[in-house]
Amino acid sequence: MLISEIFYSLQGEGQLAGVPSVFVRTSGCNLRCNWCDTPYASWNPEGTPMEVEAILAEVKKHPTKHVVLTGGEPMVAPGIHELAFQLQERNYHITIETAATVRPRGIACDLASLSPKLAHSAPDTRLDDTWRRKHAELRWQPAVVADWMGSARDYQLKFVVSSEADVTELEDMLRETDCLIPPSKVLLMPEGVTVEALRAKAGWLGELCKARGYRYAPRLHIELYGNKRGT
Repeated sequence: MLISEIFYSLQGEGQLAGVPSVFVRTSGCNLRCNWCDTPYASWNPEGTPMEVEAILAEVKKHPTKHVVLTGGEPMVAPGIHELAFQLQERNYHITIETAATVRPRGIACDLASLSPKLAHSAPDTRLDDTWRRKHAELRWQPAVVADWMGSARDYQLKFVVSSEADVTELEDMLRETDCLIPPSKVLLMPEGVTVEALRAKAGWLGELCKARGYRYAPRLHIELYGNKRGT
């Protein structure tokens, strides 16, 4: 499969924030989010072809049992099921970071980190109508989200939020899954790639989480390292 990068860092997002983890970033994505912070793995996929055994050898170099399969969209990577299975066989804790547009199909997964995309993710005029239409059709798949929640050992629903209108939208989306979702499983992250941008949204978003029982999700890697690759 095409691998954009493999690196060792602290998990920056979600309920495992702060946990030392090896990140395996596949290259390629079926969406084109306008604010994508990994365009090198999504908009313009780049990387090195690697066999599963070579990836496992890189993961083994680091002193942790936590592995994050991310992208791009890891679920469109050929061989992702075999990689996850081999990691499971070696007793790694596997987090899969996915937009939840592709069904899990029995993939080995300890934490399904589901990040459905809101309307504000729509690509701008940098892309032609074909990609904008494809993104709009694919970005929200309630049946697929429900499938992930029902099959993974654990899950979290992680949303990038720019305004209070986004919260109204995501609540409508979650109702479409027809699943009983505890508010504590819903994590809201402020949109932004700088500490200043994140802090500008932190106040009202934190208060909203307190009022509705959602989890406020800081972006630890931005605070520690800034918006750069390999973190």
